[in-house]
Amino acid sequence: MSLLEEFARLAEVEFADIVVQAGSIGTKLRILLCDSSYIDVWVSEKLAGRFGFHWERRHLDGSMFRYDNFPDTNWQGLSTFPYHFHDGTYEHVLEGPFSLGCREALREFLEFARQRLCS
Repeated sequence: MSLLEEFARLAEVEFADIVVQAGSIGTKLRILLCDSSYIDVWVSEKLAGRFGFHWERRHLDGSMFRYDNFPDTNWQGLSTFPYHFHDGTYEHVLEGPFSLGCREALREFLEFARQRLCS
């Protein structure tokens, strides 16, 4: 089982209350959520440990959320650099609030989505 297949199963089983479907689109995993938003999961095949999660909601309320560890020099002043979190918009960036490991970070990111959807 590939890592993205494992993540699809994790999303569909552990977060069945908010996940409608999860499947591969090219080199990323797309997780469709119950409110018609989606989360894209990208894991680098070339650079070990490099990943990103993007929750697209702009079509619903103008927001987007992204947690990744791309070493963007715009965010090098953060104590968690290269890990950073785009909180609602691309420009509003905070220190990474999630785990550094990809699996645990995905669970935490999905839990973040669950809390926002179910509140």
